[in-house]
Amino acid sequence: MVAATVAATSPSQLLLYSSSRSISQLSPLQLCFFDSRASPSFPNHNHGKRRQVGFGVKCMAIAAETETKKKSGYEIQTLTNWLLKQEQAGVIDAELTIVISSISMACKQIASLVQRASISNLTGIQGAVNVQGEDQKKLDVVSNEVFSNCLRSSGRTGIIASEEEDVPVAVEESYSGNYIVVFDPLDGSSNIDAAVSTGSIFGIYSPNDECLADIGDDTTLDKTEQRCIVNVCQPGSNLLAAGYCMYSSSIIFVLTLGKGVFAFTLDPMYGEFVLTQENVQIPKAGKIYAFNEGNYQLWDDKLKKYIDDLKDPGPSGKPYSARYIGSLVGDFHRTLLYGGIYGYPRDKKSKNGKLRLLYECAPMSFIVEQAGGKGSDGHQRVLDITPVEIHQRVPLYIGSVEEVEKLEKYLA
Repeated sequence: MVAATVAATSPSQLLLYSSSRSISQLSPLQLCFFDSRASPSFPNHNHGKRRQVGFGVKCMAIAAETETKKKSGYEIQTLTNWLLKQEQAGVIDAELTIVISSISMACKQIASLVQRASISNLTGIQGAVNVQGEDQKKLDVVSNEVFSNCLRSSGRTGIIASEEEDVPVAVEESYSGNYIVVFDPLDGSSNIDAAVSTGSIFGIYSPNDECLADIGDDTTLDKTEQRCIVNVCQPGSNLLAAGYCMYSSSIIFVLTLGKGVFAFTLDPMYGEFVLTQENVQIPKAGKIYAFNEGNYQLWDDKLKKYIDDLKDPGPSGKPYSARYIGSLVGDFHRTLLYGGIYGYPRDKKSKNGKLRLLYECAPMSFIVEQAGGKGSDGHQRVLDITPVEIHQRVPLYIGSVEEVEKLEKYLA
């Protein structure tokens, strides 16, 4: 028996006692005290008086504070540990864990390349033009190769499709697992020379042989390439996972597995992504809009009216604030945290906008919906659009639910 004296006074003495367990483990404890005034007495047969035979013991239960376990200041949860926990919980399988780990490794390499771009002479234009007709930056080419190599070496991908490639590529090094990974290796690369935020975007699908694509009568595609195109063309609602990595003052890796949105920050001390935000939720409304108003005169009159009304202070006396970086990842990440709306609409020059459905719009819409937001092309849910070609472009309006629905009413 363990006993601890709490106080000793005369004529009473207090003590705490418990069983063989430590006091801090028990709740409630027994508060006991000796009190001569409460001591039992027995008859004294010799003199006819009652005599006291020691101290009486009184006990009562008291509530004890349960010992709270303090979180260690050195306790961190890395992306790898977090993925293993998701695997143990049955959210993903071991193959998908390896694929996502490979993507995170690619992002670390690209982050290093971006930070050293000027030093390593990786700024400027490569001299080539990609399938979209856009000038390729040197880092576009290098980042695409880094991403592709990491996914190939994982041995768990069947098909990979990049914004920088003409057609998807069948991966011969697939040992097990047959995941389809679509990605934009370096979004916002036009900002590289000015050291403005850039990022990588990715989406992961399971194979879908029933998906049909409009590949026309292009006889230059062999059977493998045609099968790749058919497999890749899936609506965003089929996504198993999606995410992006933003290269800015911090390297932030945002991921959803279809059960909430989680953010990890690269800790340069450990070289690991560390969990920094759980179950990220976008505000239902916001007062920030991000549109490239340089194209205002090319927009539809309904969209012009919407933008004009955002600038009107109204009864509150406070108009919306305009924030436009020119990098989808950077603009989206701010919108995810602060609320509001990001938009890249169609205009007279770009009939369907400039953002690609497979590599940018669908993954970002999947993320924002998991955070409680909405992604729309102005008339319908982006995740419901089935691609008819690999590099299909669609208008994108994404952000807080109330803000996107407000815009849809203007465009209706």
